[in-house]
Amino acid sequence: MKSLIHRSTTPLGVIITASLVLVGVAIFMITSRASALSPSAQDGRLVTIYDRGTQSTILTKAATVGDALKQAGVTVDKNDAVEPGVSEKLVASSYDINIYRARPVIVVDGNTRQKIITPYQTADQIAKSAGITLYNEDKTTLARTDDIVAEGAGLVMTITRATPFTFTLYGATTEARTQAKTVGDMLKEKGITLGKDDRVSVDLTTPVTAGMSVRVWREGKQTITVSEPVDFTVDTIRDGDQYVGYHAVQTPGVKGARNVTYEIIIQDGKEVSRSEIASITTVQPQKQVEVIGVKYRGAYTTPSQNEIKTWNLLISSGFTREQTAGIMGNLMQEHGFNTTGDGLAQWTGARKQALMRLPDPYSIDTQLSFLMSELNGSYVSVKNSILASSTVDAATVAFQNGYEKCGICIESQRIQFAYNILASH
Repeated sequence: MKSLIHRSTTPLGVIITASLVLVGVAIFMITSRASALSPSAQDGRLVTIYDRGTQSTILTKAATVGDALKQAGVTVDKNDAVEPGVSEKLVASSYDINIYRARPVIVVDGNTRQKIITPYQTADQIAKSAGITLYNEDKTTLARTDDIVAEGAGLVMTITRATPFTFTLYGATTEARTQAKTVGDMLKEKGITLGKDDRVSVDLTTPVTAGMSVRVWREGKQTITVSEPVDFTVDTIRDGDQYVGYHAVQTPGVKGARNVTYEIIIQDGKEVSRSEIASITTVQPQKQVEVIGVKYRGAYTTPSQNEIKTWNLLISSGFTREQTAGIMGNLMQEHGFNTTGDGLAQWTGARKQALMRLPDPYSIDTQLSFLMSELNGSYVSVKNSILASSTVDAATVAFQNGYEKCGICIESQRIQFAYNILASH
């Protein structure tokens, strides 16, 4: 009997070998394609350019974005926008470059109509290109025009301006804007809900007009918290090596800050009372250190010498012996004829500042000259009262009340000093 079993003409080993060869070929082709698409450091960088809806890819060794665009034959105008910028250096293995081409845009802002060339797409960017300020409440619309020949542009941006007005809301005043037509609609637009104690300065149906004032307040007792500055203190260093009149800030002071809570009462939209109920210092003030000179330019004179100079000057100025004694009894009480500190008459405030602006303000001659300038000027009525007096007591009281204006005068002692001076001269 003949055998029915035949040997296969394609050995199994051959099939396996062929399969391996096919796999190897496929891997080789994939690797080769990937190598072609992925640049090596020697080949350059992959740059994909997106320009007006088209896409192109180049392999380049260009140093910058601008150089890559030149290699790709892409020309950009100075008004075009390129991202990344043309000057950016190429350091990565691949880049996407977007080109936004400039085109004419008509910008309509009220009665103003202008054409600009801009690559930008959004209203804010277009307005910035046109040098126009947009506020949050302004509205803009972008639309294409059908009459490109007449307009000279294919895109029109129209700005609908919000109405500006002054808005005082619970005591805080701001310059506000709104698209609303009435005051009531404006409050809704801004999310303001009026309470039962809230009041509005105009009727809610009042039309909103440019420059109008709208005030919202709450009647009755309420609290507010505000930030207030805190003044710094001043420490003074008296420098004996510097002449009188020298003044320098050694360490500048810095104001602090505090949050203050007040309880206020509002009636008919006006604050009628305010009282502080709490305060927290948020920033501590830093004290200022100042240096002033105390060295005399002229020769030092004793109180006794100053007394003699004062007597002689007042007598020569037309005062009687009794009137002169009355003035000098006050000066003895004030500072014992010393010219240091606040001076003969113990000048303070603006008067002391005026004295300190004079040359050599601590000399007896300067202070006597300053005394007479006041008696002949802003205090001439005091001088006339003294000249009208005939007794030591009257002259003393006239100078005391009109010129010195002391808080605690000890009048009897001033009068006694005056009589002592009269007796010694």
